[in-house]
Amino acid sequence: MKKWLIPVIIIALIAIALYSWGKNFNNTAVELSETASRSWGDVESSYQRRNDLIGNLVNTVQGAADFERTTLTEVIEARAKATSTTIDASNLTAENMAQFQQAQNGLTGALSKLLVSVERYPELKANQNFLELQSQLEGTENRINVARDRFNEAVEPYNKHIKTFPNTVLAGLFNFDDMSYYQADAGAENAPDVDFDFK
Repeated sequence: MKKWLIPVIIIALIAIALYSWGKNFNNTAVELSETASRSWGDVESSYQRRNDLIGNLVNTVQGAADFERTTLTEVIEARAKATSTTIDASNLTAENMAQFQQAQNGLTGALSKLLVSVERYPELKANQNFLELQSQLEGTENRINVARDRFNEAVEPYNKHIKTFPNTVLAGLFNFDDMSYYQADAGAENAPDVDFDFK
């Protein structure tokens, strides 16, 4: 056997091993990233459902002639802002997530104010359409919470994959950036004082 053949074989084996490692890293990162992106789509879909329900709720409440127009205007404006604030799943940075969350929180606050105001309107509290929309909103809030939790569960394996050594080397080469988790706002551990049980 020729002496020069041994180094060539060693170099070839190293090249094959590096190629295999890079391919496996890339494919796994792409799969995990797609799973997290799909989960983010579920979060946005849940918020969209809430926005659609709020539109119907506002239309129902507008039927009460003497209902506070300022409260309705706040909800309409907050809804418009929330629906215009979106994030591309490939750009889930902490700043973008905070901006999205701020818009959604503005709508949550306006909606809470609207639901508290309804207490003074017996005809609305007895309106079957209003009661059904209110019930659907409660269910949607639960869906949103589940979707956010599932998104965070999908982000975790992706971030672990690209942040563990030696994968961090390839993550930089292949432009895989870590994704931000959906985080609760400061003070979110305190439940809002809103009564959803109108009777």
